[in-house]
Amino acid sequence: MLNEKMEEALNEQINKELYSSYLYLAMSAYSASIGLPGFAYWFKVQVQEETIHGMKIFDYINRQGGRVMLKEIKEPPMEFGTPIEMFQKTLQHEQFITRSINDLVDLARSEKDETTASFLQWYVEEQVEEEENDNEIIDKLKNAGENKEALSALDAELAKRLPPGSPAEED
Repeated sequence: MLNEKMEEALNEQINKELYSSYLYLAMSAYSASIGLPGFAYWFKVQVQEETIHGMKIFDYINRQGGRVMLKEIKEPPMEFGTPIEMFQKTLQHEQFITRSINDLVDLARSEKDETTASFLQWYVEEQVEEEENDNEIIDKLKNAGENKEALSALDAELAKRLPPGSPAEED
């Protein structure tokens, strides 16, 4: 059973995860508008991932006898600059989410809620992967520089991202 403080913090995290979905949907739309369909697709897959992250917490609260309290999701920006600036913003956002997850783990431990602390370990590991992916793409964008062919090749590579739950993605 969740205590009130933990339940409230988990509900806030649902909002952050769903905002992440909304933010990445805006980045997908922006990418499409600047002629980068592979980037747009990559961000659409990211939207699915973030929605799954939020729903896992949603389901966890319900399984623990808590109450999900959905809050307003703020409007994301509509402009993201160059592709590298966009991925730098993506990394900054994921670092914010990582800090938030770490704060949740700290709260669970301080509340002696080992069940929630254990549940959150999946998120801790997931955030390592999220930041690693963003850093990898930023490095590729730095290497591409102003080379339009390299950017086009990266766009094609990002278009090959597998959605969550794909058989090859689970390997």
